[in-house]
Amino acid sequence: MAREGKAQMETTGQDSALNTPLSPPRVASDLTLGDLAKALGTGWRDFLAMPRFGLFFGGVYVLAGLLIGWVTVTGGNLTWLIPAIAGFPLVAPFVAVGLYEASRRRAAGAPLTWGAVLGALKGHGDDQILSMGVIVFVAFSFWMIVAHAIFAVFVGESGMGRDPLAALLTPEGLAMLGVGGAVGGVMAFAFYAMTVISLPLLVDRKVDFLTAIIASFAVVRRNFVVMLTWAAVIAALLFVAMLPGFLGLLVALPVLGHATWHLYHRAIA
Repeated sequence: MAREGKAQMETTGQDSALNTPLSPPRVASDLTLGDLAKALGTGWRDFLAMPRFGLFFGGVYVLAGLLIGWVTVTGGNLTWLIPAIAGFPLVAPFVAVGLYEASRRRAAGAPLTWGAVLGALKGHGDDQILSMGVIVFVAFSFWMIVAHAIFAVFVGESGMGRDPLAALLTPEGLAMLGVGGAVGGVMAFAFYAMTVISLPLLVDRKVDFLTAIIASFAVVRRNFVVMLTWAAVIAALLFVAMLPGFLGLLVALPVLGHATWHLYHRAIA
């Protein structure tokens, strides 16, 4: 009984040590491209050390992508397929919340249990992470509305009833892809800047989501070239991983999720 009580106290102490108390985040201004390479290497090692978590969250992401593709194809809404796939990476940071928790626990030597990792979505009992989840959903929905508006402006009724691929190869379709790509790129980067540090911070510390978002924007602003490069790395890896029927995301998502946690740890003192 004494040993069990002691073990329970040690476990509780480990968990408590993980949750940094309220304090203003201090943002680094000296990130380098070497930090990105180091984060990717550490993220890969985290994935190999605890693949069950990576494959689980990667599997959830893959199933979500396949479901989106199935709904658009079977529903005859192929014109929605491209914006849906293009906007799909927007939800990746929220799916990766459990991966941040797994990396944090592994680094701290705390127990790696499903309850603890999945419980990260609840945050610190203050619904801040769930609030960010609502923002993620709204951002994805807003992108779909904007994409539909761009389609209506450039293609409109002329694209209705036509082969979607043929419609995209027309001058109007190519113009739509150009404008949609530019608008989508700006929106995606703004959303990336808002979430890349804020979600790991909410997992790590008891702060409100506005404070976390401000810290995330600050990291991107103070380390713009490095963080822009990280955004390009994430976009490229996710795009390549989606090509083989989304299956590459089984590895790409967890590695990037674990790596983002370690980059956050470097960015927030």
